[in-house]
Order: sequence, then structure tokens, then C-alpha cells
Amino acid sequence: MRSEAAERADFSSIRYAQCWEDADVLLEALEPGPGKRCLSIASAGDNTLALLAGAPERVLAIDLSDAQLACLELRVAAYQRLQHSELLGLVGSIACERRGQLYDACRQHLSPGCLRFWDERRALIEEGIGNAGKFERYFKMFRTRILPLIHSLGRVSELFQPRSKEQRFQFYEQRWNSLRWNLLFRIFFSRQVMGAMGRDPEFFRYVEGSVAERILGRARYAMTELAPAENPYLQWIMTGGFHGVLPFALREENFEQIRRNLGALEWRRCALEEVLDQEERFDAFNLSNIFEYMSIEAYEQLLRQLVARSKPGARLAYWNMLAPRSRPESLAGSLDPLPELSAALFRKDKAFFYSAFVVERVI
Repeated sequence: MRSEAAERADFSSIRYAQCWEDADVLLEALEPGPGKRCLSIASAGDNTLALLAGAPERVLAIDLSDAQLACLELRVAAYQRLQHSELLGLVGSIACERRGQLYDACRQHLSPGCLRFWDERRALIEEGIGNAGKFERYFKMFRTRILPLIHSLGRVSELFQPRSKEQRFQFYEQRWNSLRWNLLFRIFFSRQVMGAMGRDPEFFRYVEGSVAERILGRARYAMTELAPAENPYLQWIMTGGFHGVLPFALREENFEQIRRNLGALEWRRCALEEVLDQEERFDAFNLSNIFEYMSIEAYEQLLRQLVARSKPGARLAYWNMLAPRSRPESLAGSLDPLPELSAALFRKDKAFFYSAFVVERVI
């Protein structure tokens, strides 16, 4: 079975220099503990590395993009060679004037292909590798070109002050939710602009309805129901940094545990369908949001393959951003949805632009 996404989308450059999916809810969904074998979509590597904190027996990371795997491989080298604060500096989470030196310290741990990739992109390293993707440049344009037309730096700083839920709603409605916010947000996060500047246009093939309206609603949720002061994803989008509020894989308390378990990690460039043609069986699947890039028919066929390569009780976790995907009735005898767990985790998902988080268990 060929990958539908591989045939249509461009995977030649870094699309995501960070993983814009909340590892905290992913780990709670998959429970990647000792003895578990995990299959993970690599993306930029953050959530794949987060799985290692649970000390699983094996994590196999796959991606269609050499560029995305280069992001993962450089992060692995950084965990091997650097200290925690240096890792944050290399990523761009904190100010750093030594990124070139930090990269040089990691070079001996890189494969020849990865070494060529990053040696040709020294400018991206100097900016912080967490800024190196198309999606991050899209957010930077919003932060530097659009947001200043809506709110002052002072108002943006106010957004991240600790508040009660009632105070957050009040701030949003009275000081943030302006006509200009609604208008410019809808334009910038429209299907046309996001497809041209942020994501591949092919990723919208199966999306129906207004893209901007759904993302605007989720942004409101992140600013009111959730606490902006505790949200690293919102902070990076609005300010260009984490300011001490970090995603799971970058937190100091998880650094040594991830480093100790790097030996359990393997990565390869291939489609998910190729891995599932082999004999290995897995306990946990981090599937990112790959299903919205394919038709309902292709999605159902791939689910069948996943079930066939799962151990009993294995869990699948994936996000819907704009195209709804969840277990079809035809798989009711082999795949059990976990709606209460899915809903509970989605309510606290800090990577707010997704429309659903789906957790399912193999029967």
C-alpha cells in the first residue's frame, strides 16, 4: 500500500522545526512504559523523544522527510553531547550566542547525510533550530507583521499574566477580542494563506468548512479555558519564546531520563505503510495528525494494517486538525474507541489548534 500523502505533498524541506502537539496528553494516552514497543511519526522529534522518558523497550520513529529526520537526529546528538541549558540554547528556547559552537559539539554524533544537511544550513542553526521550519516562519510572520497591527507588546505581555478562569474570560472579551483581532486572524489563518505559507496546500484536500473560524475558536479556548501563562505553544506563537514554560521533552526534569534511554530509539525514512508490511508488532502508536491527509477509504485501510501490527491492548493516538477521523464501524470488532479518555485529554491539550484528540485501543 502506497502512502497517499507521499504522492502529493512536498517533503523536501523542514516543514515543522518543533512538534506542535502536546506531549503531555500523548504520554497519558499511550503510557509508554517498560517493555512497550512504540511507533512514532518523527516530525521534528520532540514527541518521539518524550516517549523515551517512560523507558519503553523500543521507539521506532519514521517520517517521509529526510529534513524532518535531520531535525530528530540533531536533537538526539544534542541530548548526547550537551547539557540541558545548552540544548535550550541550540533549540532557540533561550537567548544564546554560541549556537554554532554547540552544533560543532554535536557534529561527531551525526550521520554523513545529516551532517551535510545541517552544514549547508548554518544560518538556521544560528537562529535556533526550533525556528527552522516553514510552519515556524509562518508563525513568525504573524507575530511580527500581523499581531502588532492588533495589539501592543504591552497587551501581549498582559495575556500571559496568571489569572483565574473568570479573569481570563474577562480579559479576552474586554481587552483582546477586538474587531481587528477577528478580521486579521481570519485572513491570516485562512485556508488560502495557511496553505501557501504554513502548511502544504495538499493537506487541505479533505477539509470542509471554514479553516479560520475553527482555529479562531480554538485560540479563544486556549486564552480562556486554558491558562496562557502555562502554555508553551501559545507563548512561542505570540512572543517567539517559551519564557520558562517548556514542552515535555525540553523540561529539565525529563532531560536525563530521555538521555538515558536514547539507546531504545531508532529512526528511518519510510512511509507508515512500509513499516506495517513487516512482522514487528507494537504496543503504542503516536500517529500525529497523518489521517487528515488521506481519504476516508485510505484511512480505513491503514487502520486495518495498524490493527494487524498491534499487540492486544495496543493504543493508537492521533489528532484531527480540520478533517474529522475516528474509528469506522467496519472496525468495531477489532478497535475500541476511548471517548471519555480522549475528551478528557483534549480538554487540557495546550496545542490548541486541533479540533479533536483520538485515543483508540486494539481489542
